[in-house]
Order: sequence, then structure tokens, then C-alpha cells
Amino acid sequence: MPESDLMIRPVPTPQRPLLGQTVLLVEDSRYASEAVRLLALRSGARIRRADCIASAERHLLTYRAGIAIIDIGLPDGSGLDLIRRLDRAGQRPNVLLGTSGRDASEVEQATMEAGADGLLAKPIESLAAFQMAIMRHLPAEFWPKGLRVVGSESVEPDTFALSEDLIYAQRLLTENRVAPAFVADFLTGLARTGNDMDLLHRTQGLANRTLEELRPELRALITDRLQDRQII
Repeated sequence: MPESDLMIRPVPTPQRPLLGQTVLLVEDSRYASEAVRLLALRSGARIRRADCIASAERHLLTYRAGIAIIDIGLPDGSGLDLIRRLDRAGQRPNVLLGTSGRDASEVEQATMEAGADGLLAKPIESLAAFQMAIMRHLPAEFWPKGLRVVGSESVEPDTFALSEDLIYAQRLLTENRVAPAFVADFLTGLARTGNDMDLLHRTQGLANRTLEELRPELRALITDRLQDRQII
């Protein structure tokens, strides 16, 4: 690393081990994004968010992210493709992680084969787990000096973001370019992120529906959930 970079980069501390790092989060869920934002800030990192692949690529034209966290399912393509491109890039992020609301056993192997260093399974709420998932892959020159106390702190995003995600899913159903199956996966991830076991059960039950059945089933499910949250 050039000496000038060392002079201007904030020095990480045991309490804020990611101080000086920039995290690029590629995630379309507002609720999941808010959780990662809180975790990154409490760890000392700056965070930039992109909600799709196209937006992520615009970010990457203007700065290099030291840490990239990429959702596997994105509205304009597969996050695995973006992971592959970043893994082969001339300036690869120091830490490249995938994240998903699907069961880890379904996506971990594909995520690692795409070139990721690891998988952050949703819900992402433990500060210790978040920091450890990054620190184990971060080059030693970026580690803080001194002993680090790993606590049990967790974050709880504003639940209003859950309502925003439901409205977003509702809008996706009106767009022909987005497959209903993507919306079903998005809601499954939202259920895991929000620890909503009832919603998880209902979305997983959609797996056997045909595409013709899926759109009206999803529309009814989202409407019910929004009514529960007294948004409509």
C-alpha cells in the first residue's frame, strides 16, 4: 500500500475495526439494507448502497470498494454474475461476500464458486457475526491493533422499511420485466430478514404454484400483509 494511503486512512480500533473501509452493499431490500447500514456504521465503515446491478456498476466507476456485499437475487439480474465480474476485476475488493434470504444450503456453494469469499445469510443482525465475516478475509494490514472484545450486540432496523419493501414488491408485480418467481424469492428473503415465520411459511408454500397462479397469489399475499401493517 502506498505510504500516502496509510497517512490519510483512519486507523481502525478494536471498538471500530472497519474504520477507514468503504462497503458497497448491492441490495434491493430497504429493510436488509438498513440492517447492514447500522452494522457498518457501528463498525466504523462508510457504506454506499446500490439497489440493482446497473446502479452498482455506476458506483464502481467512481470509487473502489474495499468490501462488497452483494445480494444473490437482484431485479435486473443475478448477483452471482456481479460477484464473478468483481472477483476477476483488476482491483478486486479486499472482501467479497454474497448475501441471500434463501436457505444457505441452497446458495452457498454457487456463491463460493462464483468467487465470493463467503456468504452472509439473512437475517444479518449480529454485530459480532457481521464483523467476523469481514475480518476473517480482510488483509492483516487493515486489522486494528490490540485485543477486540466481541459482544452480543444486534441491530433492529426501523420496521417502516418492511412496509416499504412490501410496497416495492407490489410494484414489481406490475412490471412485465420482473418474473413473479423473483417477487416470491424477494418476499421469502424479507420474511427471513424480518424474522416473520408466518410470512416465510406462506411464501415457501408458493413454490408449487404455476406462473399463471403465482402473480395473483402474490398480489393477495402482499395486500394482506400491508393491511396487517395498517399501510392501506
